[in-house]
Amino acid sequence: MRNDKFKDIRSKWKDSRFFFGKNKVIALGLGRTPETEAANGLHKLSLVLRGQCGLLFTNRSKKEVLNWMDEYEEIDYARSGFIMQETIVLSEGPMPEFSHSIEPHLRQLGMPTVLQKGVVTLIKEYTVCKAGQMLTPEQARILKLLNKPLATFKLIPLGVFSKKHGYKQLISQDDVKENIEEQMDIVEMEEIDNT
Repeated sequence: MRNDKFKDIRSKWKDSRFFFGKNKVIALGLGRTPETEAANGLHKLSLVLRGQCGLLFTNRSKKEVLNWMDEYEEIDYARSGFIMQETIVLSEGPMPEFSHSIEPHLRQLGMPTVLQKGVVTLIKEYTVCKAGQMLTPEQARILKLLNKPLATFKLIPLGVFSKKHGYKQLISQDDVKENIEEQMDIVEMEEIDNT
């Protein structure tokens, strides 16, 4: 989860609480079976906690929360594992947006750069990333250095729980599985990169 984004969200939703943590721990607290659930029907919620999930506790109306989540999105920098929608190619030549001190770091990230008269220069055309391919950590860092936010940060409600009506799933099980598989691919990619 993006902590800087949630600082803004938490300040706008001061009357509500967001909880994030390990899904198994949250599921254990909610109850995994009808016998162990904290409230009637709550075990159904614990069954859909997969991937990057969190809980929002609020007294606001369901309609208000869903409308806000539907409208809320922020442009953000892509992380490793993100599937690119476009190909980004940098042309050969000077890159005045970078200071001379960052040139070794750019080379370390795989960019063919040199310093010419104190200016970072790309010595040949460089493809940062290709459409349809997963970003590597190095590519994600390069895009951030180039100030190219290509991802969208969005909250997607999976379901709603109320004491009166119990748990109601908002998106189909297939959509939940697809979201989980995407998150697992990203996590696996990040784990591979960290080894």
